[in-house]
Amino acid sequence: MKTIFQDIEYLNENVEDKKSKKILKELEQNFHLLRTKSGLSQLMNKKKIAKITRNVEYENELKELQVELIKLQNWVYDNKKRVMIIFEGRDAAGKGGAIKRFTQYLNPRKFRVVALQKPTEVETGQFYFQRYFQHLPNPGEITFFDRSWYNRAIVEPVFDFCTPEQYEKFMKEVPEIEHALMDDGIILIKFWFSITKENQQKRFKERMTNPLKHWKLSPVDQKAQEMWDKVTYYKEEMFSRTHTGFAPWIIVDSNDKKSARLESIRYVLSRIPYEGKEDAKINLHHDPEIVERYHRRTHGEN
Repeated sequence: MKTIFQDIEYLNENVEDKKSKKILKELEQNFHLLRTKSGLSQLMNKKKIAKITRNVEYENELKELQVELIKLQNWVYDNKKRVMIIFEGRDAAGKGGAIKRFTQYLNPRKFRVVALQKPTEVETGQFYFQRYFQHLPNPGEITFFDRSWYNRAIVEPVFDFCTPEQYEKFMKEVPEIEHALMDDGIILIKFWFSITKENQQKRFKERMTNPLKHWKLSPVDQKAQEMWDKVTYYKEEMFSRTHTGFAPWIIVDSNDKKSARLESIRYVLSRIPYEGKEDAKINLHHDPEIVERYHRRTHGEN
């Protein structure tokens, strides 16, 4: 009994039309994807074949990029480098999911994820940056900040968690502090995960109906839609006043979560000159349609 692949091989040998050959090649690639463990699992769940092949392609690409992240982590550790990656963005923009894919196969002893709770009464009285400074990367370490000191640039003024004076003080200080950190040798990358109002609403509805995601909902999340324009104002102020040549804002279109994850990983890999980079089996150049450096004249609202 012939297999599907034998039939495709027979057709490849006997079909001469270029268009037909192209269709056959795509068909063969799709069947290979469907034969994987992930593809078969999704077939059993009766998902559409086009969606299954896209998911498997994403998983394969992600795995190759994660191999490169392991190389990068080893280089950081061996050379005692310090890397700090900030993930900012609106609620439900996919920051946590992206961090999870960055760290999925990394050595847990060589990285940290920093996601701080609201400040305690003692911390409220401290120098604002103090509670963040204790989480800066040590030599040989990567730290991923799931939100950062930029809470004071957007969340705090939007919800009146800080005074106008505290806000202004922060906005004046933060470029100087980031310059000092980088001057001290820290490699700093600042991501803003961008999402449309409509997609944010869809993701909030999913969180409400999915019991595994209920924990993600907070009182601040529930006001995010009605505060959309106010967040936009402070976001633009943040970009305008804290985007610098040495610490630029990198905008990630995260309306498609999978693309946002792949391209943000690619951006980090392209930025850091780790050992073994030239042997990568996957494209390390990010898609400029998905990841771009903030530019005052071209940045549109998302």
